[in-house]
Amino acid sequence: MEYKELLDNAIEKIYSAKFEEAIELLNKSIELKNDFEVSYFYRAVAYHSLEKYTDAILDYTKTIKLNPKMTDAYYNRAKIIIENKNSTISELTRAKEDLKTALEQDEKFVDALYAMACTEKKLGEYHSALEYLERLLNIVPDAIHAKALKKLILTKYIVK
Repeated sequence: MEYKELLDNAIEKIYSAKFEEAIELLNKSIELKNDFEVSYFYRAVAYHSLEKYTDAILDYTKTIKLNPKMTDAYYNRAKIIIENKNSTISELTRAKEDLKTALEQDEKFVDALYAMACTEKKLGEYHSALEYLERLLNIVPDAIHAKALKKLILTKYIVK
């Protein structure tokens, strides 16, 4: 079987939540062609879904190395760090850099804008968080989570 066919089958497995099977297919695909970023990206997605975060981060990193324009890889790698309640300031700062890169490539990447606002809030950068939320709300005025986070920051963290 060709690497592309293995990749296509793996993607189907991911959409069916058969992550272990997807990883097996992706491993075979990577054995046949080890410089194709899409295979690493989808293997990272499967690892991410299985909460194998170290493996996912390694594959997102490999994806980025092979294709620095892979915006979703930056976002997903940052998301792992942001969602970890035990992330350190240096890890959050690294996540922020990934999100900045994603937003440089796509300034209207709404999920990255929200993730950046959450990261800035975690780092105590409340005014910066509000700026990212404003950018998001300019794109999607009815974004409920963004409105809620903005209200929380304004009422709880910004001293009047």
